[in-house]
Amino acid sequence: MAGRTIWKGDIHFGDTIVPVKLHTAVKENRIQFHLLHKRDQVRLQQQMICTYEKVPVPLAEQVKGFELEERKYILIDPEELEETEPENSRMIEVHEFVDTAQVDPIFLDRVYYLEPDTPSKGYNALVGALLEMEVEGICTWTMRKRSYLGALQARGKILRLHTLRYAYEVIPVSDLDLQQFSLSEKELKIGSDLINHLTVPFEPQKFVNEHQQKLQDLLDKKARGEKVAILRPRRLQPTAPDKLLEVLEASLKKVA
Repeated sequence: MAGRTIWKGDIHFGDTIVPVKLHTAVKENRIQFHLLHKRDQVRLQQQMICTYEKVPVPLAEQVKGFELEERKYILIDPEELEETEPENSRMIEVHEFVDTAQVDPIFLDRVYYLEPDTPSKGYNALVGALLEMEVEGICTWTMRKRSYLGALQARGKILRLHTLRYAYEVIPVSDLDLQQFSLSEKELKIGSDLINHLTVPFEPQKFVNEHQQKLQDLLDKKARGEKVAILRPRRLQPTAPDKLLEVLEASLKKVA
């Protein structure tokens, strides 16, 4: 079930305007804990403490600063920050279209659903065209005093708006110290056979968050007053390079 509308705007490309409503497409489902005073189990509050005077600092005496070097800051007033905020707009401006295959998933961040704000053939036409041509629209928009770069995508009968990371935010793989190893044809063949045996249609509903499930089980047991046993997890050792072929063959026998 889609959540409430969190923003309204218009998709704009060429001379076309498509009114849309934006919904969150994913939700966090995590167990949340609170910090309590151990003695009386009352919730604790965070305070901003001066590291020099060791006393709480009220909000009226707090100011934002950017550190140039150790203990040297540029102070910024709230009014000055407001001057840097993007201009208010309700337009999702599509600048260009690119092949879907060219959008590396590493650039994808948060995803939203876009629903037509009013019944519109333009919405359906845009969905159909994106699917037919296998392209996505690279766009920008402003929401809640922040500007975003995004990819306008079509999946099924709906549009999705995916926020994109900027290029400078992605660490190049060339920064990694990757070592090259030669593999024999037999190692490659066994590895391919093993992958083929394990290849199935993607069904994400088959998987559960085991950590969250264990947390919930722990809470349920403690709520019932049961004693909880502490078990040490078993740690798996990495496969040694000279044992790779032997391990692959053993794994293949298990799934064959």
